[in-house]
Amino acid sequence: MGGHVPKYDALRDHLRRRTGEVRYTLAEISDLVPGGLPPSAYRYEAWWANGDGTHSHSRSWADAGFTAHPDLDRGTVRFVPMQGHAW
Repeated sequence: MGGHVPKYDALRDHLRRRTGEVRYTLAEISDLVPGGLPPSAYRYEAWWANGDGTHSHSRSWADAGFTAHPDLDRGTVRFVPMQGHAW
């Protein structure tokens, strides 16, 4: 499947409006994504891997200048600004 996948654009655009570290619940993130997050996002920390340009969800927070740090036991994800990222 080629081309742009807009599903995670709202998450990217939301993060672009943030200037520091933010923490969201999985439910809050799911509300930003049309159709919600897939079940794997709730089960596997690997879904939140950073630097995986092959997956549109990983690109969404990277394009906004953040890395994702999930705490699935608490149902939250911390987005931390990348060092040296120019907004």
